[in-house]
Amino acid sequence: MASVGGKRFSLTGSTSKNDGVLSKISRSSIVTKGKQAVCGATYIGKKLAKSTGKAAWLVATTFLVVGLPLIIVMDREQQLNELDLQQASLLGAPPAPPEVISH
Repeated sequence: MASVGGKRFSLTGSTSKNDGVLSKISRSSIVTKGKQAVCGATYIGKKLAKSTGKAAWLVATTFLVVGLPLIIVMDREQQLNELDLQQASLLGAPPAPPEVISH
């Protein structure tokens, strides 16, 4: 507060009887609607992050339970096939055609 010509003057625009400019602006309908929109967006963002985290956990655990053992078995099978081909070539037998599994 500063004195100018014997009257009090506030830099925020408030006097002892009137509200300040900032308090008037903060109570305006535009600011109120903006605050509500931000609160709504925050709520939706939190729910989205939570559900995304749940989905990521579901995908990761499913991969560990189903996908990883499948990859290991397929790799083992490939190594056994390569070993059979290598042994057949060392013994001089012509390489066997790849097995075709029909269901």
